[in-house]
Amino acid sequence: MSRRRQARELAFRAAYQADVTGDPVEHCYREILEDLEEAADPVTRDFAGALVSTLALHQPEIDAVVSRIAKNWSLSRMAATDRSVIRLAAAELLYHSEVPVRVALDEAIEIAKKYGMETSGAFVNGILDRLAHDVRPPG
Repeated sequence: MSRRRQARELAFRAAYQADVTGDPVEHCYREILEDLEEAADPVTRDFAGALVSTLALHQPEIDAVVSRIAKNWSLSRMAATDRSVIRLAAAELLYHSEVPVRVALDEAIEIAKKYGMETSGAFVNGILDRLAHDVRPPG
């Protein structure tokens, strides 16, 4: 597994834990790092930390954009796993322009397939594809 994928999975775990427990995402991330049997390398920790910080700083804006894009799907109706994956990928698309759109989408879809339901990959792809075209139009 690549460092970036590992970082995204760490950030996803923190986002999911925060979503379920109501604890701040940064607190959840610190707990996850403490519980890791093997310490993640600094590059992985730095990228995961950047994603977690972006989500913590911009979650209201991220949620507003996702809510606008996800027609007929309020955030509260989404599965917690899907919602967490979508929030993190939206944070990348909106605030980490150095990450190519295709990479952000592909990584999110793979994480959704791994941790979500059978239909999660397709659901996440549909939402994020619309989001990507809205916030980073091709051209």
